[in-house]
Amino acid sequence: MKKKWIVIVPLLVLALAGIAVTMPIWAHLWQMYVPQPKVAIDRGTSREAIDGLITQYNRHYVLPDKAKQVEAFLRQRQQEGIYDRVTDAEQLAQQLTDDVQRIAPDRHMMVGFSADTFPPDSKGGPRPETQADWERRNNFVMRQITYVMANPVDKVEQLDGNIGYLKISGFPPPFISGRRFAAAMDELAGTDGLIMDLRGHRGGNPEGVALLISYFVDQRTRLNDIWDRSTGTSQQHWSVDKLDGKRYGSKKPVLILVDPDTKSAGEEFVYTMQALKRATVIGAPTWGGAHPSRAFRIGEHFLAFIPNRRAINPITGSNWEGAGVIPDIAAAPDKALGVAEDLLRRRLEEGAALAAARQ
Repeated sequence: MKKKWIVIVPLLVLALAGIAVTMPIWAHLWQMYVPQPKVAIDRGTSREAIDGLITQYNRHYVLPDKAKQVEAFLRQRQQEGIYDRVTDAEQLAQQLTDDVQRIAPDRHMMVGFSADTFPPDSKGGPRPETQADWERRNNFVMRQITYVMANPVDKVEQLDGNIGYLKISGFPPPFISGRRFAAAMDELAGTDGLIMDLRGHRGGNPEGVALLISYFVDQRTRLNDIWDRSTGTSQQHWSVDKLDGKRYGSKKPVLILVDPDTKSAGEEFVYTMQALKRATVIGAPTWGGAHPSRAFRIGEHFLAFIPNRRAINPITGSNWEGAGVIPDIAAAPDKALGVAEDLLRRRLEEGAALAAARQ
């Protein structure tokens, strides 16, 4: 089950943060990530899952041409009898995940199974706008998982030289993260420069990303677009005009630490700040997942996370899918903080020297 947990963390954070949690099927996702009894399957069950996966992939995958290639490959494997030899449900789920990933190596895609039966798919309503609304729509298990991940701020402190340090590990929706981000930014407002640590960041909600970036710009700024295959339209994400905390502004230097475990919405934050030339990124290339997923039932015991949207940065016209965010300064993740402190102190000293020379 370890591999599933590695993949599912950013998926669950995106889902539980309010992106698609109104479907009844989400209330059963936890079943996939607890120890499951062995479930024997026959050829009929296997064919149902394969047919369901192909159907849903063709309908929803964000790259339609690639979905057709996935279908052709799965049908070829089916004709070769590869899946007929699989008699265990978990093994089939892993085999299908691996086979789809061979053709469309998308970070937010996986097939999972549960010994219990998944309910039918249904369309969710609009995303919740308040915490009370969100709590009404989600069961106890969903709420508890989200609350565990909900506090995005792990550490706030001032380093020597009046350098701020902010460690964040998630982007809950603004109605959860707003107060925490505001408190952190108030505490850091008086620093001369800031190191933001997103190593190991789990992902989260695009509105949460937009909220935090808003502290680092001085005017309304278009940050990111998310294109939805089902509608063929893009939703623009802009900075927030009114903030609860003190704005850090666009002038003071910001450095961001990343590693291969910086995932999903964490990558969106870093990629956007880098594209805006608002931060210097230090560390190793990030995870590489820019296509948000939704869960679809593909059989009684099988579920597929299918990426049905993609991020499009308005500056680069692209995103970080596959390649991850490439740091401006390469550094071993465990050495990145030291590199950042040294660089930021030099920049601040140089800035102070220039200011003194002008007087």
